[in-house]
Amino acid sequence: MINKRLLIKNLLAHNDESSFYDKKRQLNLHSREGKAKFLKHICALSNSNPANNSYIVVGVEDHDNAITGDDFFDDSRIQNLVNAFLENPPQIQYENVPFPNLPKDKVIGLVTIRPNARKSFFRKGIHTIPANSVFVRRGSNSVPVEGEVERHYENAETVIGIENSSRNSIEYTLDGVIDFMNFRHKDMSPKYKVFKELFVICWAGTRRKVREQTFLSRVDIELINEQVKLFYSAQDDVTITYDNDSFTIIEYVPLGLNDKTSYYPLEKQTLHFFDNGYYKIDREMLFQPPEFNRRMLFHIYNSNLALLAKLNKDLSLTEREKKDLENLPSTLMICHLNGFDDAKQKLIDAKSLLKSYPKPIVYLSFKEAMRILRKVKYDG
Repeated sequence: MINKRLLIKNLLAHNDESSFYDKKRQLNLHSREGKAKFLKHICALSNSNPANNSYIVVGVEDHDNAITGDDFFDDSRIQNLVNAFLENPPQIQYENVPFPNLPKDKVIGLVTIRPNARKSFFRKGIHTIPANSVFVRRGSNSVPVEGEVERHYENAETVIGIENSSRNSIEYTLDGVIDFMNFRHKDMSPKYKVFKELFVICWAGTRRKVREQTFLSRVDIELINEQVKLFYSAQDDVTITYDNDSFTIIEYVPLGLNDKTSYYPLEKQTLHFFDNGYYKIDREMLFQPPEFNRRMLFHIYNSNLALLAKLNKDLSLTEREKKDLENLPSTLMICHLNGFDDAKQKLIDAKSLLKSYPKPIVYLSFKEAMRILRKVKYDG
């Protein structure tokens, strides 16, 4: 079992980016340009390293390898994005890896690209990349090529060596459990559970009861053996159940208009553990978007656009408008889910305004809304 934090350290120590490894300050999958860049690197790494895993490390400065971190990113639909645009797509996995010196809401992202014997290419165009484009790695760059792709196998020993030196140990596992229980979350009644005498999951959260149902909020859940953060959210609520063989997380989203909030199940994630030392994760989307009166939504939608226009002109807001601004991202999300096709793009366009607003809760609400929209559907 590979310790992902140790793997990232070993990748960063390996000279520079190559045909099996790339690093990024952050991913931007809100825009077609950002998606195109991400897909280009996936395509290039898959074609240039067909015999073993390739990796992208996210949350690292390019020039000096400084570990700066990025937001927790839920990968449950990212494979759909790759499948939608690439022919012969590789299997990929995005994992969130906590590092000791980062804030609790920041992680390092690790994209693992599985070996792929077939040539990947763009089945349809996106941004400035035309259909049928093929990319490979040349040094630290992903570049387009024409004709046949030369397959490289000389990295196999190097990659296997890096992975073998990143294997987990009892010491790493114990250190991880002690750090989680006694230091990072000692004020949140942390818990742990051992599965199959091998896997250790730690979790912590604040209990609260809403209409006879008990949720955990401000939840942090980690698979300690691999140093992978399974779930993190500063706003959403979850329920946790487990038995001897599995651990299940159901995520709920608080949504509503005019200060009337209800809790809607978003996604069910179950980890199944096996006696042979393996585990798998099953995900099931549960979300059924709430439906609201369209005439009322039309009025609310226009009010939110007027609020954004006022914010853009740097005009002072009333106390009511300040409260509405905190709810604006989730309100525009509700509008999008109820057939207001422009609402999602209006929200994306407002990112810089919301990010620069003095109250951090406003930008946090934006990130949560975009996370939910990304989970519900990758529409390219």
